[in-house]
Amino acid sequence: MIKGSIVAVVTPMYPDGGVDFDSLAALVDWHIAEGTDAIVAVGTTGESATLDTDEHIEVVRRVVKHAKGRIPIIAGTGANSTTEALELTRLAKEVGADAALMVTPYYNKPPQEGLYRHFKAVAEAVDLPIILYNVPGRTGVDMLPATVKRLSEIRNIIGIKEAKGELSRIQELLDLGLPRDFALYTGDDATARESMLMGFHGDISVTANVAPRIMHEMCVAALKGDKALAEKLDARVAELHSVLFLEPNPIPVKWALNQMGRLPAGIRLPLVPMSAQPQDQVRNALRVAGALS
Repeated sequence: MIKGSIVAVVTPMYPDGGVDFDSLAALVDWHIAEGTDAIVAVGTTGESATLDTDEHIEVVRRVVKHAKGRIPIIAGTGANSTTEALELTRLAKEVGADAALMVTPYYNKPPQEGLYRHFKAVAEAVDLPIILYNVPGRTGVDMLPATVKRLSEIRNIIGIKEAKGELSRIQELLDLGLPRDFALYTGDDATARESMLMGFHGDISVTANVAPRIMHEMCVAALKGDKALAEKLDARVAELHSVLFLEPNPIPVKWALNQMGRLPAGIRLPLVPMSAQPQDQVRNALRVAGALS
């Protein structure tokens, strides 16, 4: 089981929207050096919704190739079409991803039975470990704990990223009696520390894009049950957890990484570069975290 700080890495782009593979490779090296425990390539933070299939899989392939087994690579393969999700998962396996992260289908709002059958179909068709991803604030559908319980009985569905952002949901999942090897990850940085102190195994993080060392160390402390140290470390990045969502993700985090000199100022429509109003807040939070001088 992968534990700790798992970065939902951005996809670097040039101002014209083309993928910057050199910056992507540099990000992989930086995360490994800073202690990040695993990388999600082309998750939703990686702008999966605006990359075509060839670009999507090429990014995953490049990340896997450059990592050279130094760190687990999880491919984002979610889609609101089961056929598309299945194909992305199959291709991710072909290029060597260690696992797939599959967001719940967005916009079409399937019922719980539809969610169950969607993930079941992909898991049975592709022999790759699959991590479920629930983020109702972005998809418009909430995968309920009872459905997670059903899906946990499928051999290669190995975990869930729960990003509802409510500690009550964290406790519901902990109380389900899931298999001991079923991984529980939070996808909400603001409640990540508490989630891991309660019993979750890690954080699939946006904040780790800009503060990977602190996020790794905070996760280590929380997983050990060292509440005081986890709180101390989390305090350094607590403002980042908030300001990186002042505009829709990944607008602020890509702006922050550009300010840090780690990638060009590229993002794809319908997303646009961050507006001027929140820039000082993001810059100040980066300085508090030691990510910007």
